Amino acid sequence: MSFVDIYHYYRHKMLYEDEAYKINGAMFEVYKNLGPGLLEKVYQEALEIEFKLRNIPYEREKRFHIVYKGLQLEQDYIADFVCYDKIIVELKSVTEITTIHRAQVINYLKITGYKLALLQNFNVPFLNTAERILN
Repeated sequence: MSFVDIYHYYRHKMLYEDEAYKINGAMFEVYKNLGPGLLEKVYQEALEIEFKLRNIPYEREKRFHIVYKGLQLEQDYIADFVCYDKIIVELKSVTEITTIHRAQVINYLKITGYKLALLQNFNVPFLNTAERILN
């Protein structure tokens, strides 16, 4: 197999490709209607509406318990969304995505055992596909 063949094979076998495509479509629609520069909570609320319109199963502000040495901590992580019971969707409205934002999402993946998270920044002049972070 050539490099190009391998690339196309894995591109088509991307983890949760169909679900991520639908989630990204919903985020593009929100951005198209609202544009950049609003608060994260505004995008979160609009995205919830878009998920409902597109019949994308989700939980908003999903709370994850943290366990340390067998004991549950009082502090929880709260992800913006979990879609399809397996994809974490984390929204930002910041100047740029930093390693701290990525670390936050990686921690969500570690705590939950989920395999995929989508990290999207809405405070940009042109929206790109959400950053895929794998566990």
